[in-house]
Amino acid sequence: MTRKLFRNGRIFTPIDRGTPLAGKHQGEVAHLPNGAILTKGGLIEAIGDETEVLAAVSRRDVDEEVNCRGHCIIPGFVDSHTHMCFAARREDEFISRLEGADYLEVLRRGGGILSSVRAVRAASEDELFSMTRQHALSAVRFGTTTIEIKSGYGLDTESELKMLRVIERIGQELPLDVVSTFLGAHAVPEEYAGAPNDYVDLIVHEMIPAVVARQSSTRFCDVFCEEGVFTVDQSRRILEAARKAGLGLKIHADEVNDVGGAALAADLHATSAEHLLRASDANIRAMAHAGVIGILLPATAYSLRKEYAPARRMVDHGLPLAIATDCNPGTSYTESIPFVFGLSVLNMRLSVYEALVASTLNAAYAVHMAEHVGSLDVGKNADFVLLDGDGPVILAYHAGVSPVLQVYKRAEAIYSE
Repeated sequence: MTRKLFRNGRIFTPIDRGTPLAGKHQGEVAHLPNGAILTKGGLIEAIGDETEVLAAVSRRDVDEEVNCRGHCIIPGFVDSHTHMCFAARREDEFISRLEGADYLEVLRRGGGILSSVRAVRAASEDELFSMTRQHALSAVRFGTTTIEIKSGYGLDTESELKMLRVIERIGQELPLDVVSTFLGAHAVPEEYAGAPNDYVDLIVHEMIPAVVARQSSTRFCDVFCEEGVFTVDQSRRILEAARKAGLGLKIHADEVNDVGGAALAADLHATSAEHLLRASDANIRAMAHAGVIGILLPATAYSLRKEYAPARRMVDHGLPLAIATDCNPGTSYTESIPFVFGLSVLNMRLSVYEALVASTLNAAYAVHMAEHVGSLDVGKNADFVLLDGDGPVILAYHAGVSPVLQVYKRAEAIYSE
């Protein structure tokens, strides 16, 4: 197996203690000012101060040596919440929202998610793959090496399965680890208008069994628990059926209104609750106690011009936080974790190290991938990013651009500026 030595780097990596980092540990990061990484077969064999790593290995045993030229090295980003599998953009809707249209009102009029549903249903599988591939490759250029992609723009069994096949193909054909999430409960489709419980029946009795029967890479089931979408009781029914079928649980919770989605996440011990702009302190504490990870999506609040999620209160209450792009055609059309990182530091008041943990290690735990990615540790994948800066602060400090110079996946360069 090929052995590579990456030397002369400023390494910053979260400290993986076997659980997501939370509270006073949310920003626990190790710094090696003159670090080196030795890899073998795409995995990290040794990491530490360069003199110590060089002392432990003969240069004759190294097949390739890379001088990182003093650049900052961080783990590859883990984008733990995206909807980047879609067939058409929604620029007109963006203009409508700029002119004052409310997000839920757009949905009630048949726009928003339902507009994307019509486009996905009409698209061929190859057309859908082509557009999703563009988004995934863009994410790579911004330093993402592991990505979660949700279905949810099909809203019938055939179209949801089409989306999941496309998502799986992205993971097979691109140099990314891809985590697939079934989100058939993203909205009530037009053909079930006025009969949401009948659509819930379809999800529980037909869609979830069909997803599981594929024996695919789909790991999670998600649901949009929100006023005008799915109630807490409907969401519980869907998620309990998903758990019984062997899927992990995620929930879009309390994005627009506090309807109790965060409390449901805590009650079901979901892997993650996502958005959380309106979650109460009591439910934040309940999620922290239940081991739920909060995935915050500041680019969505930015796009909707909403108040940001109360990240500082969440840290104070011990809720482990991840951050993600929420890349989608309506409310957060971005593949850039650096942009989200800057919003998290400047607008949600996370520290630089807290945001680094949130975009790497905690995000990896949120998609059940922390055994392999999220921090630079012996035995994990050699997934890392070289930044044009002295430290990860460059991600927030140099606004409006990407400081990503190179991206490595399993020690292979998959992007170079």
